[in-house]
Amino acid sequence: MGERIDHSGLRDLLDAGAQLVEVLPEDDYRELHLPGAVNIPLKRLDAETTAGLDRANPVVVYCWDYL
Repeated sequence: MGERIDHSGLRDLLDAGAQLVEVLPEDDYRELHLPGAVNIPLKRLDAETTAGLDRANPVVVYCWDYL
């Protein structure tokens, strides 16, 4: 499991060039997503769908649940 970060930590990473990927289903992403985030649904997350990400910068993966 990756490192969990809070809002302040996320802002710092994004300000430093990190990319934000939301792995929500497409309908959920369209309804509500974080500004600047790209959507790659978890079930489609693979080498092909992530090929457009900048490998020189960190990637922050975000998902929410109903709990």
